[in-house]
Amino acid sequence: MKQTKGVKTLLGDPKKALIKLSIPIILGNIAHTIYSIVDAIWVAGLGAKSLAAVGFFFPFFFISLAIGMGLGIGGGSAISRCIGKHDRDTAGNIATHTIILTVLFSIGFSIPLYLLIGFIYQKIGAGEALGQSIAYARVMIIGTFFLFFAQTASAILRSEGDTKRGMWAMLLGSVLNIILDPIFIYVFGMGVAGAAWASIISMALSSLFMFNWLFLKKDTFVPLHFKGFRFEIKILKEIFNVGFPSTIQMGIMSISMFIMNVIIVGVGGPNGVAVYATGWRVLMLGTMPVFGIAAAIVPISGAAFGAKEFQKLKIAYNYAIKVGIIIEVISAIFIIALAPIIALAFTYSKATAHLAPELVNFIRITSLSYPAVAIGPVSGSLFQGLGKGNHALFVTVLRTIIFTIPLTYIFAYPLGLGLNGIWWGIGLANLSGATIAYIWVKTVINRLLLEKTDKNVSIQA
Repeated sequence: MKQTKGVKTLLGDPKKALIKLSIPIILGNIAHTIYSIVDAIWVAGLGAKSLAAVGFFFPFFFISLAIGMGLGIGGGSAISRCIGKHDRDTAGNIATHTIILTVLFSIGFSIPLYLLIGFIYQKIGAGEALGQSIAYARVMIIGTFFLFFAQTASAILRSEGDTKRGMWAMLLGSVLNIILDPIFIYVFGMGVAGAAWASIISMALSSLFMFNWLFLKKDTFVPLHFKGFRFEIKILKEIFNVGFPSTIQMGIMSISMFIMNVIIVGVGGPNGVAVYATGWRVLMLGTMPVFGIAAAIVPISGAAFGAKEFQKLKIAYNYAIKVGIIIEVISAIFIIALAPIIALAFTYSKATAHLAPELVNFIRITSLSYPAVAIGPVSGSLFQGLGKGNHALFVTVLRTIIFTIPLTYIFAYPLGLGLNGIWWGIGLANLSGATIAYIWVKTVINRLLLEKTDKNVSIQA
């Protein structure tokens, strides 16, 4: 089979590949984040308890996202390295393994969580928001498979340089969610559970598009073959070497957010959690371009590593960091200036108006760390592309556990800075983690280049 446009892009100029692959991812992610923000705006009309209900589920949503993304990144990284080696058959086998693992893991995750969610919420102190929290969570858990499948299917497409179709699937799903939100929440009178149903139906639509391209149209470069399928230990290792640390990585982020909720509840109660959950959506929107660039780095670095073209790694990484920092500086300036207007969108009702001042503080303080955020995800993604999942995992542990939790706790309690101290702790943790990650990646790339040079000299001699 001839190379597709995506594969040609993936194996070509790394700068051009970064732009072509990242722009559709960024647009798709922005659309997804906008729907998330609009979703929060509609929920805000129901009151602070409803916002808190969404906030309490956020860590569990992150866990499900962690598993789906972990499988996708693990499979996608291995596929892109095979493409760099021009081994299409193995790439297809890896993709088939990834899809089957997606089905199995989605079942294993959703059933226990559905049964235990009420007990968990009682133990973490959901309080007056308990009923709405359980109603929202159980609907979201029902749609776990669609979330998993959308993540792994889009990762398979990205691994062969096809990011446009993933963008369209996310865009159409997000638009549908925006349309369904007010209908389910207010017209049907379903409240916060209606927001969850709107999200699930939208994810199902995105998954349907992915299913069509992979299983019905079958026009991808990487083939899927289920007939006579058997798990192969070697391929499972390839997937899990990156996928498992990536899942743990996202899981650690979820645990970090869970602990952050506990810290925030101690300082600001459910209102503090509502501010954190809502403000985090704004933070994600402002940093979304960086995560798009980071997602593009995985297949680009994987293909370059598979082809042993290490100079491309250096070019792609430096260019990604440069573009990311420029974008995030601009984003920070705009978001800081517009913080009161942004906060108003979430606090327009009488029930949430009192959250506005603290939400403005969150937005402005965390925006200062946007340039640093440009480094962390890109560094972790490059490690994932190289198959060094444990390196990427440590980058996340460094930021979320080693820096974020201690700093936010110290600023909030011993130093007595309250919620503002927590927001400053998040920003400082981002800066500290990014600095170490940057130095580490540069060291690894330089070592690869040096080893290749020494090998070439040895061969010539």
